[in-house]
Amino acid sequence: MTSGIFFTSVLARTTKLLKSFWWVTLLTWLVAIAPAQASLVMRVAIEEGVERVKVGSSTNAVIRDGLGRSIAEIEPGAGFPAKLQAGKVSMGQWIAGQMWIEPQGDGYVWIGDRWYRGRTHLMPHKGGITAVNYVDLEQYLYSVLGAEMNGNWPHEALKAQAVAARSYALHERQVNQNDFYDLSDTQASQVYRGVQSESMGTYAAVDATAGQVLTYEGEIILAAYHSSSGGHTENVEDVWSYPLPYLRAVPDFDQSSPVYQWTESFSQAQMRQRISGVGNILSMTLQRSTPHGSAIAVQVLGDDGMKVFSATDITRALGLKSTRFTVTPQKAGEGRIPTAFEIKGKGFGHAVGMSQWGAYHLARQGYNYHQILLHYYQNTTLAKIELR
Repeated sequence: MTSGIFFTSVLARTTKLLKSFWWVTLLTWLVAIAPAQASLVMRVAIEEGVERVKVGSSTNAVIRDGLGRSIAEIEPGAGFPAKLQAGKVSMGQWIAGQMWIEPQGDGYVWIGDRWYRGRTHLMPHKGGITAVNYVDLEQYLYSVLGAEMNGNWPHEALKAQAVAARSYALHERQVNQNDFYDLSDTQASQVYRGVQSESMGTYAAVDATAGQVLTYEGEIILAAYHSSSGGHTENVEDVWSYPLPYLRAVPDFDQSSPVYQWTESFSQAQMRQRISGVGNILSMTLQRSTPHGSAIAVQVLGDDGMKVFSATDITRALGLKSTRFTVTPQKAGEGRIPTAFEIKGKGFGHAVGMSQWGAYHLARQGYNYHQILLHYYQNTTLAKIELR
């Protein structure tokens, strides 16, 4: 557990029954003894090992070296390409082993192609320049909510997303062995787009749940989430490699989502180009799947041989929304080789943890964020962090 974060239990409450399922879950509401103090800063990699990255500030900004010494000041709007030079960071006329760009007042930093809150750390890394945004956790979440969920969605769904995203970020911060940053800005962590994805809806949801996280036996959980499961979420060990007592398969409420069901079609030429090594593809058969219908392994038979692929390799090659799919060959006349393939699937994402479309529809039905979270994250406790 990260030093400085602790939990104090003071009250228990019981949720009401979810309409379609008769279950009762004990919710232990944890609050900190004193108000939150200093902010918690996240380190988010915006660019990693790139040849160059443009940086700047919306207000006057101080440039510091790796030892914290001021080496220059830049004016608002002045953009500079940072690049690697002789193993150091070069930006304009300045060069140092590392650089910090610190806006004054309420300024934003420019990194790459957009504005961010906080400050920028530039360092040599992976043969190029890595730019890391140091940003307050709650302000980071203002952006993540808008990138991961529409800021105009129901308030209770956004609050559930805020708690899940905060829990995920802090869990990754605790377990991450990377010395340079805590999270990336992509789906590999959580999508983070800086100021442009903030909105009144994301401000309200983050502020209403300030500091709240989900825990299991006193530890912040891996609060995985996805867009839509296609009717039922998965046990984490059926999708990834290890079981967790709070990431259990539960019925979903995403039946009205636009990605609940989907269909894709591919020609034989497209399939042969994207799935190589077997020649013309004759059939694709689910060799192994989870109890709730997500493919694990797919046998691909072609006129040049047969291979077994992981379902994630197939979804990546074909750009499918999930591994919950079936494949039907389409033949013309009496030909042995199919001319096309129809793929029917359900859901969008890995189907582990909270379904965002499920949260949306539950909120629309009047359920609050406590109930939504406790449905998708079984046996967890809602807690509030405090920094010492």
